[in-house]
Amino acid sequence: MPPKSGKKKSHSANPGKRKTSSKKRSLSGKSPKPEVDILGPVAMENLYYISHNAADCLAFRGFGWSGSPKKKGKKG
Repeated sequence: MPPKSGKKKSHSANPGKRKTSSKKRSLSGKSPKPEVDILGPVAMENLYYISHNAADCLAFRGFGWSGSPKKKGKKG
């Protein structure tokens, strides 16, 4: 068996340095978010399936009652 030396070999040539890319993202490449119609046919079909009654329907669209009790989340 060869004698063990006190120094360990590193797997990479520069262990303290990280490779970083110098490329920056351009802001002109992003497209603005399209305007969403919450009363459109696709949105109304989705609302039909997720709402249990008219009050839920209005609450999901942001027309809730000011004095309504807050829903409590499920406890884990």
